[in-house]
Amino acid sequence: EVRLVESGGGLVQPGGSLRLSCAASGFTFTMYVMKWVRQAPGKGPEWVSTIVSRGGSTTSYAYADSVKGRFTISRDNAKNTLYLQMDSLKPDDTALYFCQTTVGTNPVRGQGTQVTVSS
Repeated sequence: EVRLVESGGGLVQPGGSLRLSCAASGFTFTMYVMKWVRQAPGKGPEWVSTIVSRGGSTTSYAYADSVKGRFTISRDNAKNTLYLQMDSLKPDDTALYFCQTTVGTNPVRGQGTQVTVSS
């Protein structure tokens, strides 16, 4: 069974940091493009970041303009885990964060982890 499980969310003050994790199972993690997507209350999904690896090495990544310079995506292919380091958090970053991939023709995402940025 293909499965993604996010963790690491929580309540943090503006300017603070969090590190999200996404544990993957049921597919060959190293071969797949992985993404972080978020959804704020009352809004549609927003793409956050993408990371690509080939042959076990990260080859490229991309960020939404809203998080560029503050968030860092990474992956540990040996642990089948995706990460999102979030620094200089703002209230606008408050959302449910999902990791996501496409296996075959099927989009897959986890249950999400809540990030709340508030003083």
